[in-house]
Amino acid sequence: MGKLGKKARKFAKKNLQSVLRNKRKLKSKFKRKASQRDSQDIEENHEFDTKNASNERKTVGEEFQTTSLDAVFSEDDSEVLGDDSDSDGFLSEDSSFAHVVGSDNENESYIKDSNGGSSFSVQNRDIRAELLKKAKKLTKLKEKYPGFSKYLESYNVEIEQTKDEEMNSDDGESLDGLQPVIDNNACSHVGKQMTSAYVDSLCKLVKEQDSVPALTCLINAYRAACHNDGEAINVSGCVLSQGTQKSETFSNILMFMLHEADNIFRRLLGISNLSSRKETILELKNTTKWLSLRPLIKSYIRSTMFLLNQITDSEILAFSICQLRASMIFLSAFPSLMCNLLEISVHIWATGDRSLSSHSFLIIRDIASVFGSNWFDFCFVKTYKAFISHSQFVEKKFEHIHFLRNCFVELCCIDMQKSSNKAIICILYLGKILHKGWETKEKEVVKTICSWQYINCVDLWVTFISANIHDYDLQPLLYMIVQIINGVALLFPGPRYLPLRLRCIQWLNHLADSSGVFIPVASLVLDVLEYKITKDSGKPSKVIEPMSTIKLPKHWLKSHDFQEQCVSSAIELLSEHFAQWSYHISFPELATTPLIHLKKLFERTSIENFRRVIKRFIDQVEMNIDLMQKKREEVPFSPKDQQSVESFLQVEKRTGSTPFTQYYKSIMGKAASRKMISKRKVSY
Repeated sequence: MGKLGKKARKFAKKNLQSVLRNKRKLKSKFKRKASQRDSQDIEENHEFDTKNASNERKTVGEEFQTTSLDAVFSEDDSEVLGDDSDSDGFLSEDSSFAHVVGSDNENESYIKDSNGGSSFSVQNRDIRAELLKKAKKLTKLKEKYPGFSKYLESYNVEIEQTKDEEMNSDDGESLDGLQPVIDNNACSHVGKQMTSAYVDSLCKLVKEQDSVPALTCLINAYRAACHNDGEAINVSGCVLSQGTQKSETFSNILMFMLHEADNIFRRLLGISNLSSRKETILELKNTTKWLSLRPLIKSYIRSTMFLLNQITDSEILAFSICQLRASMIFLSAFPSLMCNLLEISVHIWATGDRSLSSHSFLIIRDIASVFGSNWFDFCFVKTYKAFISHSQFVEKKFEHIHFLRNCFVELCCIDMQKSSNKAIICILYLGKILHKGWETKEKEVVKTICSWQYINCVDLWVTFISANIHDYDLQPLLYMIVQIINGVALLFPGPRYLPLRLRCIQWLNHLADSSGVFIPVASLVLDVLEYKITKDSGKPSKVIEPMSTIKLPKHWLKSHDFQEQCVSSAIELLSEHFAQWSYHISFPELATTPLIHLKKLFERTSIENFRRVIKRFIDQVEMNIDLMQKKREEVPFSPKDQQSVESFLQVEKRTGSTPFTQYYKSIMGKAASRKMISKRKVSY
C-alpha cells in the first residue's frame, strides 16, 4: 500500500477509528510517565470525567458540599476597597495648600465613574510606570550588592535625622498661614495651650471670615479629638491641655466640626446646600479651590469615619452618621473612603438598634442611588451578605431581621433591572442547595436547608417578589421561588417540622395574593391535619411559640398545645387561601376536595373543641359555594369568555360583604390575639 496523500492523511488523522485508538494508547502511556503531581491532576480530571458521564447529578450536588449561603457572590464582587495608604497625619498649616495636594497618593482607580474613564491621567500613568521600572532596578541592585543595601539604609537614617533637626529649628515658618489671622502670638511653639477660649476664637474666624488657615488648625485638632490621643499632641504649634480642660476642648471641637464642616466646605467651594449631585464635585476637581480644600475635606471625612468606629454611645453615633451623610457629595472624589464608609455603614446597619440601623441604611441607599450602577452592585452584595450572616441566630431578634429584610427590599427597588438579575442568581443558588439535599440527603446539606439563614433568605426573596410583581415582570422569579418553597415543605414532612411547613404555606399564600396567580396549597394544609390528634394531652410541657422555631422538640408533639396548633393553623391558612378565591367563578370546584377531607377529619376527631372549629369552617365554605353557584346561574357568558370571568363579582369583592369574608376577618383577629398571648407566656 502506497503512502497516503496529504488530504487522505488529514482525513485519517481526524476520523479513522484506528488513529483514535492509537491516540488513546499514547495518552495512557503519557499518564504513566507523568510526574507524581501531574499524575494526581490527571487522575482527578479522569475521575471527574467518569463521574460526569456516569452520574451527572451526583457531581452537581457535590459542588455545594462545603459552601455557605453567602458564597453565592465571590469576594471579587464585594471587595472594592482602594489602597488608602497615604498619610493620615496632621495637615501642614503652610499658607500654600497646593503642595499638600501633591502628596496625596490615594489609589482611586478601583471605581470607574459613570463614563467608564480611569481616574489617573495619562501623565500619571507614565510617571507611575517609570517609578516601577526604577524600583525594580533598585531591588536588583540590592540583591546583587548587599553592601549597597546597607548604604541606602544608613543614608535614609541620616535624611530622617536632618528632617527632624529642620522641623525643630523651624519655629516661625510653620505658622505663616495663621500669622495674618491670629494676632498677639495666639499660636506660639513654646507650648500655648489649646483652651476652649482659643478654640472659640478659631471657630469665630472660620464662621465669620471663612479663614482657611484657621479651618486647617481646627481640622487638625478635630483629628486629634477623634483619635482621642492621650498625650499632649502638637497641633499647629499648640498643645492640648490635660484633664477636664482637654475633655471640654475635645467636645467643643467635635461638636463644631460635625455641625458646621459641611456648610463651611460648601460655602468655600460655592456649592449649594441642597446640591447632592456627584457631578458637582467632579466638575470642580481641577479648580484651584478644590485643590486647596481637598486635603482638608479628606481629613475631616476620614477622622469622622474613625470616630464612627470608636464611639459606643448610640445618640452620638447616630448624630455623627447624620452629619457625615450631609457631606456624601464630597465622597465622589475619594472612592476608597467611600468603600470604607460603606463597610462601616453596613456593619452598623446589621448590628445596631433601630435608630442606628435606619441612619446607616440612609447612607447605604444614598451611595447606591447617587454614585452610579457600580456602587449599587457593591451595596447589594455587601448588604445581602450582612443579612445572611446576621440572620443565623434569630432568638429575640425577629423584628430586627424583618427590618433588615425590608431595608434590603427597598435597596433593590433603586435598580430593579440589576436587582432582578442578581435575584435570579441568589434564588438559583438556593435551588441548587435544595437539589443537593433532595439527591443526597447528606446531613450537612439538610442542616443548611433547615436553618434560619436559608429560611430568612427565602423569606427575603418572597418579600421582594411580592412587593414588586405588580409593577415589574417577575414571573420567572415567582416560578423559581414557588418550586423552592414546595421542595422545602416536602423535604421535611414530619410533625416536628410543623413550624417550617406553616411558613412555607404562608409564603405561598402571600405570593398568590400579591401576584394574583393561583398557587395550590390545600394539599400541604391537609397534610398538617393528618398529624396524629388524640384525646391524650400528654405531660405538661414548656410554653413554646411555634413560629419562633423551625423544629419542635419531641416531647411537645404529645401535648395538647401541639394538637391545637395543628388544627388552628390549618384552618387559618386554608381560610386565607379560600378568601383569595372566594369571589372567583370556579370557587365551588376549588373547595370540593378540601371539604371532603375536612368532613372525614370531623368524623374521626373526638375532641369537642376541634370538632366545633372544623364544623364552623365547613359550614362557611358550603355557604360560599352556594352563593357562587347562584351567581353563576345568573350570568349570561360562558366559561370561555375570559374577560367576563375575570370581572365576575369584582364589585362585591371590593366591598367585602360576603359572609365568608367576615368569617375570615374574625379568624385572623383571633389568631393575632392568640399570638400575642403566646408571646407574653414565652417572655415570662
